[in-house]
Amino acid sequence: MERDDLDPVATFYSGDSFSPGATVTLSGEAAHHIRVARVAVGDAVALRDGAGCAALGTLVRAGKTSAMVDVHSVRELPRPAPIHLLAPVADRERMLWLAEKVTELGVTSWRPVMWRRSKSVSPRGEGPMFQAKVKARMVSAMLQSGGGWLPDLFPEATVERAVAAAPLGTRMLLDRDGEPIAALPFRGPVTIALGPEGGMEPAERDVLIGAAFLPVRLAPNTLRFETAGVAAVAIAASFASSSRQPNG
Repeated sequence: MERDDLDPVATFYSGDSFSPGATVTLSGEAAHHIRVARVAVGDAVALRDGAGCAALGTLVRAGKTSAMVDVHSVRELPRPAPIHLLAPVADRERMLWLAEKVTELGVTSWRPVMWRRSKSVSPRGEGPMFQAKVKARMVSAMLQSGGGWLPDLFPEATVERAVAAAPLGTRMLLDRDGEPIAALPFRGPVTIALGPEGGMEPAERDVLIGAAFLPVRLAPNTLRFETAGVAAVAIAASFASSSRQPNG
């Protein structure tokens, strides 16, 4: 039975699949949120799986370590236009802030790049434990922004591996000496390469230029990497949305 008239009081994330009539078990973190937000058994709630599936249901159990939701209806959410971010391995907190904001903007994938200058940063964001923190921040951003898709998360990579994994389409390198970003023709999937604090080494820049990454600038002055990343993703999302590009 479908219940599209439900007015959810909160939205929660679950990696489980949703189907009408099924019962979904939520994690301990969601259970904690339920207690803090004072969501009661019998309240209508919304669910997101981070892969475009949205559900409406009713909270039927709320414990200290888990909760259960009966699913009434399910719908698919369209995926935003494809924008892939090559983010620098950098200061942990600034990386987390960037991950949160680009998720709100609908970025498709997040691939940290270990630039040479990344290695001098401490404490820097890398490794499986930090990646789990990135995902948690992304989940929170997705739910708060009303989105339905989590970015694909990849482990940190060398410049060469990151370039090899980038899809064909519009490839841009944020560079203070590049052409204005507004002049760039946005076609197909967009990949944004974001260098580290202090800039990339000439040899690293050459790798990107050799792989058809076009240098573009956002402003006449130098931006912090997280500011540049958010601005570039927002601009790309605006152009991609207006041109109605296919997913990729």
